[in-house]
Amino acid sequence: MFEYPKISGSFSLSEQVVLYSGDCLDLLATIPDNTLQLVVTSPPYNIGKEYEKKLKLDDYLKQQANVIKESVRCLSPHGSICWQVGNYVDNGAIIPLDTVLYPIFADLGLKMRNRIIWHFEHGLHCSLRFSGRYETIIWFTKSDDYVFNLDPVRVPQKYPGKKYFKGPKVGQYSGNPLGKNPGDVWIIPNVKSNHVEKTEHPCQFPVELIERLVLSMTNEGDWVFDPFNGVGSTIIAAIRHNRKGVGAEIVQKYTDIAADRIQKEFIGILKTRPMNKPVYDPIIAGNSLTIAPWTLEEKNEQMILLEKSSEEQNYGGK
Repeated sequence: MFEYPKISGSFSLSEQVVLYSGDCLDLLATIPDNTLQLVVTSPPYNIGKEYEKKLKLDDYLKQQANVIKESVRCLSPHGSICWQVGNYVDNGAIIPLDTVLYPIFADLGLKMRNRIIWHFEHGLHCSLRFSGRYETIIWFTKSDDYVFNLDPVRVPQKYPGKKYFKGPKVGQYSGNPLGKNPGDVWIIPNVKSNHVEKTEHPCQFPVELIERLVLSMTNEGDWVFDPFNGVGSTIIAAIRHNRKGVGAEIVQKYTDIAADRIQKEFIGILKTRPMNKPVYDPIIAGNSLTIAPWTLEEKNEQMILLEKSSEEQNYGGK
């Protein structure tokens, strides 16, 4: 009978899945140098969520620097590190966290390869500024000799039938038959109340977002690490594609949820939003909520006026 990999509570090179309940720095201390192929996380944004203690920005950056430094030590020379962040809000003013975190990575000798914009359509509604509808993924590599696999993450061509109209390839199809480069603006729904992946975690990120990073920046058998594991989306994306997953989380209830989700992934019953599924369009879907009720009222009033006018014309002529 086939046995699924067990979930280990401590790191060992012989394990497949490691879910550590505790501080990520304690876990990192047990991981050998140059072991991890991909470090990807969505750290606390220091905005006072239940799982974080709000710190002064300088203290927050020092805390992040300690985790980043240790993560880089454990990162393979061919590896990547992706930090997915939003904004720090200070007395109504926003500070983009990627801009203030960048010097930490640069001072450690890492090179930024992309600043990926993750766009979504739902979130908090602001009244004194435009509502935030994107976050960033800053992608760094440890060297110039890094893993990058484009083919597994290509997306459908917009014009697959387009051909070269001049030159030596005239008449041939101009697009890659496997699809096009997804670019650095990714439109992926965030995990809100009606999302199939929603758990108790207030700032959970979607598995498909991490799948794209895992497939492009690692090979099968590589280690993928999340220092702020949350409910396990990174580990799920890793094991789904035959990688090894390791994560740390200080909130026990999130660790418990992660363990349950990982077990469901093992047996193939975890519900997630499929990669490259088109974003839901309520108008195309015929959702009745897309019709503003006040426009219906206006139309009804107009119809009544037209009917009265027609009646007056008909009877007035006799």
